[in-house]
Amino acid sequence: MSDLINENYISIEDAALFLNIKSVTLRKWIKDKNVPAHKIGKQWKFKRSELEEWVKSGKSAMD
Repeated sequence: MSDLINENYISIEDAALFLNIKSVTLRKWIKDKNVPAHKIGKQWKFKRSELEEWVKSGKSAMD
């Protein structure tokens, strides 16, 4: 639980804005396990730092 306090978690909507994609696309990526996401309760959340690293690593490039 301390991770929630120390790390900036963002919603699907905010993560989609950050990635410049539609939230429906992000939900598909979550389903396909193509993006680092965390299920907290019933909601999917994202660590901003993990998304930034994921984009930098090139893993966000979809074929």
